[in-house]
Amino acid sequence: PVKAGAMTARVRCVSTTWSRLPALRRMIQEKPIVRAIEAHSGFSALVVDSAVATRPDGKQVSFDCLWSSSLTSSAIKGKPDIETVTTSERLQIVDDVLEVSKKPILYDGDTGGAKEIFAFTVKKLERLGVSGVVIEDKTGLKQNSLFGTERVQLLEDVDVFCEKIRSGKAAQLTEDFMIFARLEALIAGLGEEECFRRAKAYVTKGGADGIMIHSKEKHGDDIFSFMRRWRAEFPTVPVIAVPTTYNHVTEDELQEAGVNVCIYANQLLRASYMAMLDTATKILAAGRSKEVDGQILPTKQMISLIDDNTAKSSRQIFELTKDPKHSAV
Repeated sequence: PVKAGAMTARVRCVSTTWSRLPALRRMIQEKPIVRAIEAHSGFSALVVDSAVATRPDGKQVSFDCLWSSSLTSSAIKGKPDIETVTTSERLQIVDDVLEVSKKPILYDGDTGGAKEIFAFTVKKLERLGVSGVVIEDKTGLKQNSLFGTERVQLLEDVDVFCEKIRSGKAAQLTEDFMIFARLEALIAGLGEEECFRRAKAYVTKGGADGIMIHSKEKHGDDIFSFMRRWRAEFPTVPVIAVPTTYNHVTEDELQEAGVNVCIYANQLLRASYMAMLDTATKILAAGRSKEVDGQILPTKQMISLIDDNTAKSSRQIFELTKDPKHSAV
């Protein structure tokens, strides 16, 4: 007989594969723009799930998707963002997020490593229920893109990168999983022409499902210029944008330019640093913690947030076991 705990884990795994994995592709097809934000832990995923806002036009909005960031996964471990955190460590963070949220997840795969390693990563991600992976066309020791030309940004040979994408596509088991090619030509100062040449090759020769266009410029003009040209030749290939530096640009403006997915890539972790430092400093200054009561989550509320989510997940698993289509699990 299968123990209850094992049954729960197996049902959760099947549920993830069936409902979560295809969700991102479906959202890109159905939504004007998909709104994603990074989650670096199970608790941060709960925060994202709880976040709802009403905009001036009366529209209620929430986040559609989670982003598993290489930068924030490294930062929470106090390590530099140079691929020092192993894939196994990264996937454990992803699994923590999967445990508490039903939102689809897009994974930041850095360079993807050698094509053989990338194929293995794709298989692991797909089995977990991750909806897609983004890999960047850099080579050598990783340098964070936000440094731009301040540090040497070496780009991979186009044919080599296309072969890596093809290797990943061949490794996946379903048509739902998506591979996005992240373009670093603008970051490296090589200009729009080189960026477009690479993007075209990654889609037509490599078989990428979509692209991520990236820039360190604050004005964002290079993004809009690229998008005008891209949409003229590739009207339906999905595009991801990450408005970290050009954060004055709105989702509506990105949508109008033809962007399909907008990722807020690291704001939650950055916010947590400021909040934790302020709280720690005030405790030190006062010699007690009473002064910070008004700015921190009450303990009971934190416990309830976690307990309520656990109870909700248990109910979902119970309902799933009663569904005849899952009876073979």
